[in-house]
Amino acid sequence: MSKIKPSKGAPYARIMGVGGYRPARVVPNEVILEKIDSSDEWIRSRSGIATRHWASPEETVTAMSVEASGKAIAEAGIAPEQIGAVVVSTVSHFKQTPAVATEIADKIGAGKPAAFDISAGCAGFGYGLTLAKGMIVEGSAEYVLVIGVERLSDLTDLEDRATAFLFGDGAGAVVVGPSDVPHIGPTVWGSEGDKSETIKQTVPWNEFHAGDVSNLPLNEAGEIKFPAITQEGQAVFRWAVFEMAKVAQQALDAAGITADDLDVFIPHQANMRIIDSMVKTLKLPEHVTVARDVETTGNTSAASIPLAMERLLATGQAKSGDTALVIGFGAGLVFAATVVTLP
Repeated sequence: MSKIKPSKGAPYARIMGVGGYRPARVVPNEVILEKIDSSDEWIRSRSGIATRHWASPEETVTAMSVEASGKAIAEAGIAPEQIGAVVVSTVSHFKQTPAVATEIADKIGAGKPAAFDISAGCAGFGYGLTLAKGMIVEGSAEYVLVIGVERLSDLTDLEDRATAFLFGDGAGAVVVGPSDVPHIGPTVWGSEGDKSETIKQTVPWNEFHAGDVSNLPLNEAGEIKFPAITQEGQAVFRWAVFEMAKVAQQALDAAGITADDLDVFIPHQANMRIIDSMVKTLKLPEHVTVARDVETTGNTSAASIPLAMERLLATGQAKSGDTALVIGFGAGLVFAATVVTLP
């Protein structure tokens, strides 16, 4: 017989507030075309992207996260010191340690919460949301701050015609707290590591620092290129369209609802063609509002879902209490989908 007292938390969890931060600089396709042989029409037709935001030196991963978090905490109606855990999903914080979550927690005045980073690429928000729900129901935290933040402009090869136009910067945050009724459904998540090479960093940091020009990519000036994100576009597109639509349907089934019950669909903002294909495959009704934030924000990886969520609510395209299907997918290849009630 165990002598350990059982954990006891809230019956359920819910998203209580959302906040976002987009850098001040708006970068149109014309700027991207200065480095690659392409056209505005080609970029828009292939990705649906017209503009993206790039961060200034002052708009750091920490600074953007603090701004987004402040908005989410205010909307949730709690004090920063009530935050019991801070979970940050990012691939563009370049310090291996300490976790940027600890710095963010201090700057928002959260006291001494649990704080850690996760690396789950474009599925990172879903991973963080699932961890937050577990902490609240288990009882290790009453309120959890989940942040998705990226400065992907730092990891973009502007000479790579296949990816130079894709990525943007920004931060999105939500506060997850207790609930008497279920407002976050079961998560359908996983990975397909046999496909991990389809999205990757071009050069590992240790090889980059070794500086062996015979094995490293060079720019037009013959200098070693800074590590960047690269992908096999067609393979990723096929996987996202066909496999992720299945995962999205599994999330609906797990939540016990149908597409007709949905009000909003918020997929990872990777590519407009992927989004439109998923809508078609899922046979979403006309009344479902679909997030298409990618057009003006680009692909912001872990930040894309909370940023899109915030914009839908701010513009009135979605409203508090709406039922939304969210799904993220990316490098790994990893994925996470769930149904939530919007704050």
